[in-house]
Amino acid sequence: MPEGDIVVRVARRLDAAIAGQVLARAELRWPDLGGVDLVGSRVLGHATAGKHLLTRLDDGRTLHTHLRMDGLWRIVRTGDLAAGRSRADRSPRVRAVLGTPVWTALGIDLGLMDLVPTAEEHRVVGHLGPDVLGAELDVAAAGRRILDQGDRDVGEVLLDQRVVAGLGTIYMAESLWAHRVSPWAPAGDLGETAAAVVATARALMLRSVAARTPRATDDPRRSANVHGRDRRPCPRCGTPVALGEVGRAPTARRAFYCPRCQPVPVGRAATGAR
Repeated sequence: MPEGDIVVRVARRLDAAIAGQVLARAELRWPDLGGVDLVGSRVLGHATAGKHLLTRLDDGRTLHTHLRMDGLWRIVRTGDLAAGRSRADRSPRVRAVLGTPVWTALGIDLGLMDLVPTAEEHRVVGHLGPDVLGAELDVAAAGRRILDQGDRDVGEVLLDQRVVAGLGTIYMAESLWAHRVSPWAPAGDLGETAAAVVATARALMLRSVAARTPRATDDPRRSANVHGRDRRPCPRCGTPVALGEVGRAPTARRAFYCPRCQPVPVGRAATGAR
């Protein structure tokens, strides 16, 4: 699932293509939105909240989308579609078409879509915790939110978007490794390290957002310290990286870690570890 840094990059690409432009074509191929008419609305811009994307229009409405596991936004030339040089908009995988005279944005395999009044965006993102990439993030306060989770595994807590928003399995694993914290450590026991983990996650994600090329962790086998490196040596101590699970089925997620640098606390279990 794309993490918050990738959603920010998507928002910037969409802004570059269609922000400030009037929609000449708008199709929402979603069960309860198929009859909605957005043609003639001007795209004000795109905002993000964790892994959620908000497309704001000048008519006071916001299109809320989420990529989930496989979604993406593709930008194509409107002229290529009109001339038949591209048939990308005809794919059954396309869930949204937002077209201007020059560029058309295609929402492919989107996992979620809502149309809400901009003044009521809280209906779709109000449940989220503070955005790790938010300009006004209070790192200390975010750390306290983690500590408040008490006995829950910290790996599970970092993936809980209601606690802090934007993190996925990559930055959860990399941030915990950086501070030698086991994904199965009780969140409430981290002390000042909780805020430090948030700060590290933010720094890693901001570096990805600023990069001109795809983030290094898009290929974790090449550049990550632990994520995606099952059985390969930890770059810090050489111990083979292990793989376990945090959370409970059906929402359990993979957690890569170094058994030596991040030992599982006594009495805890690295579920599914190998």
